[in-house]
Amino acid sequence: MNSLAADVARPGYDVASQAVGIVHFGIGAFHRAHQAVYTDDAMAAGDRDWRILGVSLRSADVADQLNPQDGLFTLVERSSDRVAARLIGSVAGVIVAPEHPEAVIDALAAPTTHIVSFTVTEKGYVRRPDGTLDWDNAAVHADSTGSGPPQTIYGFIAAGLARRKAAGLAGLTLLSCDNLADNGARLNRLMTDYLTATDPDLAGWFAQHCRCPGTMVDRIVPAMTDEDRGWIASLSGLEDAGAVITEPFCQWVIEDDFAGPRPRWEAVGAQIVSDVEPYEAAKLRMLNGAHSALAYLGLDRGHDYVHQAIADPALRGIIESLMRDEAAQTLHADSGIDLAAYADALIARFANASLQHRLAQIAMDGSQKVPQRWLEPLAINQAAGRDCPATLQALAAWIGHISGTRRPVDDPMAVQLAELWTTHGPDGIVAALFGQDGLYSGSWTATPEAAVALQAHLAVSGQATAAV
Repeated sequence: MNSLAADVARPGYDVASQAVGIVHFGIGAFHRAHQAVYTDDAMAAGDRDWRILGVSLRSADVADQLNPQDGLFTLVERSSDRVAARLIGSVAGVIVAPEHPEAVIDALAAPTTHIVSFTVTEKGYVRRPDGTLDWDNAAVHADSTGSGPPQTIYGFIAAGLARRKAAGLAGLTLLSCDNLADNGARLNRLMTDYLTATDPDLAGWFAQHCRCPGTMVDRIVPAMTDEDRGWIASLSGLEDAGAVITEPFCQWVIEDDFAGPRPRWEAVGAQIVSDVEPYEAAKLRMLNGAHSALAYLGLDRGHDYVHQAIADPALRGIIESLMRDEAAQTLHADSGIDLAAYADALIARFANASLQHRLAQIAMDGSQKVPQRWLEPLAINQAAGRDCPATLQALAAWIGHISGTRRPVDDPMAVQLAELWTTHGPDGIVAALFGQDGLYSGSWTATPEAAVALQAHLAVSGQATAAV
């Protein structure tokens, strides 16, 4: 730390003296730029013993980045007129779960642990398209039958809770920070279903002693590149494998429903509220919905980055309409959120050319994102008799994307979706996905008019892609 450039801010507390109070699953760039920053700020404001122990369920990459640095990493906020760098001290280290499963369970069962948080992305919850737990998934099946050490969040949490119950310790707050609609209640249902099937007594203890508050998280965090790391090294004076670049904007809204102690996040900018739903719905449908639309439509037009796609006149109007005329119409007018101003701010954030936010990064795992970002507002608008031409155009671009003929598909359902294309072809894929018995019919069933519109957009987008 002594070699750090003078203009890089240091943690405002004695890092080494702080105990771990939070175990976090999925310690990627977003968590390091969001929850880790709020927790760092809370300890700088006087809170103690809230360092974060990260858990990686699969890759050792983040552990290899952070553990040699004692969990320390550089965060850089960058916009067209501002660059600010700081060292974050809230992360104590990272456990690679497949290599050290007992260490993860020990951390969950530690008396000093009060919160378990998650940024495992939508696919980390291992759900079927209808939102229920996928018991046929190999990892879920192995955990539920006790075949070896845990592999999923459910297996690890169950093992940790069982030890806490046996030791007479308090329950935990399970804090989902992923882009799932009603994420706290969904995590609670999934965890309850898992425990009810595997350990009914523990399910009862979980219901009595644990809580799953809802949250809304918002910050744009592009994937890092070697060029980014080199730039940060020149800025800070140190090589930093775990560094993160993000935008100045940051928001965290949390339901006031905790099982025990927590950091005073509200003292450093978080909002602790009784109902997260209005904030969550606005973010999922307007920001995330627009982001996904930019990804699939922008890739089809040959763009690589968000700022390029939003600057494309052919796309700007579609995105404006999706946010203002379609997504915003599904939100409660009395929520207290100025939706017009929110849309204005989103457009400005998308246009931030200093953030190299790749469209391919946003396009990943679309099968897990489409229901809450597009299908839910489609269903609401359809019930109200409102058309959604912009959303349908974006949805058609996603349908074309999952064919695998335009670009590689990085998605947990890539094989299943490709098989649907092979079986039904371009003339039948819309019905296979969104017809009466379609894969996503539980979220939204297309009217005949919507199906025709999707089919027409699909044909046009295929021609446009061929021409790019």
